[in-house]
Amino acid sequence: MRRAVLFYNPHSGQGRDTHAIVERAAAVLREAGVEANVVVTLSAAEAGQQAKEAVAQGYDTIFACGGDGTIQDVAQGIIGSSAALAVIPLGTANVLAHDLGIPLDAEAAAHAALRAVLLRVSVGRLDCQSFDYQSSESAPVTRYFLSVAGVGHDGYLFHKLESGQKRTFGIVAYFLEAFHVWLTHRMEWFSTSLFSGSAENSAPPQRITQLLAVRLHNFGSVLRDLAPGASLLRNDFRVALFKTSSRWSYLLYVLRGMAGASWAVPGVELCNAHHIRLAPIGQNPVYVEADGELLAQLPAEISVVPDGLTLLVPPDFASRQPG
Repeated sequence: MRRAVLFYNPHSGQGRDTHAIVERAAAVLREAGVEANVVVTLSAAEAGQQAKEAVAQGYDTIFACGGDGTIQDVAQGIIGSSAALAVIPLGTANVLAHDLGIPLDAEAAAHAALRAVLLRVSVGRLDCQSFDYQSSESAPVTRYFLSVAGVGHDGYLFHKLESGQKRTFGIVAYFLEAFHVWLTHRMEWFSTSLFSGSAENSAPPQRITQLLAVRLHNFGSVLRDLAPGASLLRNDFRVALFKTSSRWSYLLYVLRGMAGASWAVPGVELCNAHHIRLAPIGQNPVYVEADGELLAQLPAEISVVPDGLTLLVPPDFASRQPG
């Protein structure tokens, strides 16, 4: 690491002075001889372009300082490049930081980055119709993600969970809204086709109410293991298919993840896939989120981009075996 830029989301930090926190992390890098510049993200939509321009200017390490949404925003600009993505976790859930084993304290995370190693990983890709809820217009969009994509009940949760609530009340708002959605929302059925290996090797279309395409093993916090067998070191998704509209099966699956257990849940199946096609069945919208950010409605496609990104990770993470 010679030249680093630390992009930070001014809305991260849950009321703390985010700029001062990031400056302290940058000071750690400067003391180690790294040229480190601190830059605020102009917006979620522009963060990727800012990161892309930083790579063109010769920065070899791009820090995303914020939550998983900020990491996703910044990553859009460096997918496919040789620059490394590093993380200073300042968000609500910080699931990527939990999985990588990055300290949640900003200065400690900067020290960890100085000891980290480079690891090339695959990333998720979501192709969909991005929906503008104010103008009621849609447009094709490609979005990359690192942790998880959720379709159906999970997407509806993030549709209901306003970002302002998340910033003000943090993880508490998430679980309160999750309980309300579980109690009141009628699950919508939609169709999925899963592909493993070659494009021709697919299972027949299936009717489901929720799909999770997972890339991480440890989500930290209260919810730990979302999909047993998932790993950032794999070149596919661990997919959870909910072939039921039972609220109790959904709740049992969440409790299984909280307990870090591997018991079977009625109506829920786990499998692996490289490519996923999704289509609505009824007239009601089915929502799609990735890394905790609401992105679109169905139809959509989810696929793996092999060797899509270089991550700066702790040495013990790089030495793990794929799940």
